[in-house]
Amino acid sequence: MGVSKRLITFILNGQKTEIEVEPTLLLVDMLRNRLGLTGTKIGCGEGDCGACTVLLDGKTVNSCLILAVQVAGHEVITVEGLGDYDKLHPLQEAFIAEGAVQCGFCTPGMLLSAKALLDENPQPTRQQIARHISGNLCRCTGYAKIINAIEKVANSQLDRGGE
Repeated sequence: MGVSKRLITFILNGQKTEIEVEPTLLLVDMLRNRLGLTGTKIGCGEGDCGACTVLLDGKTVNSCLILAVQVAGHEVITVEGLGDYDKLHPLQEAFIAEGAVQCGFCTPGMLLSAKALLDENPQPTRQQIARHISGNLCRCTGYAKIINAIEKVANSQLDRGGE
């Protein structure tokens, strides 16, 4: 006997989304394989690397540890929800400007972790930034350029009066 699917409704990158999912389907698999949002990466599959980080109601979660059915009635933001080619998010611009993108595998998770941090604390210290992104592994940059990019956005918010 097959597993019965459930219809879930949630907000995905600002859009109401309805989809039928199996009760055991992981959020990362739904995003990538069913909805075509391949910016969310599959890394370790155990919640240790942060490659699959998305925002669930504004908080970072490892989508490899969340069942798709758990997002019903909630809001999910993936890296595709930050910005696009015509209008990049300030974090995306800063990552490019500071050379914080190398292979790019960790970048989506880093960007979303940085967004969550700056939404919660617009003026973090370098130590707070480093601590906040510590759940996102990067093998290329050594983190300094990533921290510089996040700090650049925080400083530009300060220059604009915290907008």
